[in-house]
Amino acid sequence: MSALYPPHPPSASGEYKEDLNAILMCAECKEFPPNLIEEFSSGDMVCESCGLVLGERIIDTRSEWRTFSNDDQGNDDPSRVGDGPNLMIDGDQLQTTIAFDGKGAKNLSHLQNKMTNDKGSKQLLNAYRDIQSFTDSINTGTQVANAAKHIYKLVDDAKALKGKSQEAIIAGCIFIACRQANADRTFREIYRLTKVSKKEIGRVFKQLETFLQKAGGADDITKAGPFNQTYQAKASTTAVGLCARYCSNMGFRNPVRVEDVARRLAKKSQQVADLAGRSPLSVAAACIYMASHLVGEPKASKEIASVAGVSDGTVKTAYRYLYQAKDALLTKEEFPDDMPDASKLPAN
Repeated sequence: MSALYPPHPPSASGEYKEDLNAILMCAECKEFPPNLIEEFSSGDMVCESCGLVLGERIIDTRSEWRTFSNDDQGNDDPSRVGDGPNLMIDGDQLQTTIAFDGKGAKNLSHLQNKMTNDKGSKQLLNAYRDIQSFTDSINTGTQVANAAKHIYKLVDDAKALKGKSQEAIIAGCIFIACRQANADRTFREIYRLTKVSKKEIGRVFKQLETFLQKAGGADDITKAGPFNQTYQAKASTTAVGLCARYCSNMGFRNPVRVEDVARRLAKKSQQVADLAGRSPLSVAAACIYMASHLVGEPKASKEIASVAGVSDGTVKTAYRYLYQAKDALLTKEEFPDDMPDASKLPAN
């Protein structure tokens, strides 16, 4: 038999309290300190010296790294629980899912899905999946994806933008989220991404801005959302913001230098009257074209046009205006440390 040394003393009040100084020892060996091991496979506490069983039904308190997933596909998934609750979906999300296998399980699974999966949650999940897929394809990051989902949830809860298709609302949410996160994307890029017309994206964008401004006035949308402050409309995409992204896709040997020169030219080009009203895409492409020649890494206008998503003629037209104003653009004030050589510029 096993023994406890010392025995449990009663407390001052006469009530029993566990003595944490009590030591389980083998009654046969009486070794101190005791040489005991836990055999979790059998649930016994055993003396390793003589083999005497000192305790039965030992509870295994270690982490259980077993997988109970039927679709882990060979991966060592230690998870025994489902996903964490999604704050963007209504409900407690604690429903039990019936497996779609076994005799009669097909009908049970179908009935269970009809009872637990309401139409509203299913529509939200589909919208979130589309937003995540779109934002991943243009590498905007998690912040933009979460912001777009949050905006869509606000619109869905308020039942706003009735009559607009889900695709158009998703496109507008992504466009606004990109602006809020300073990840400049143009209407044309969102159109290529979602296949929603630029005119429709513009309409939904204006309606979303009005809705968010009203929602922020009545109830601060930032308290549970990804924004740091109450929603504020931001200026449209500028050529300065597009230069960095386009330069990174051009494969320059020194992209940092080309980007720096292009951004300075784009900033200064706002003073060129002939470029007023032109698309920031064409202005950014023309600035990159000029910067590539100034830095000594010339790129063809067709290559830059394909990256910017404009025609070659549009880039050349914008560059012609930049070339005419090169004396006003290439100044010591704008380039105090390293003045580019304007003689390297082609006439067209």
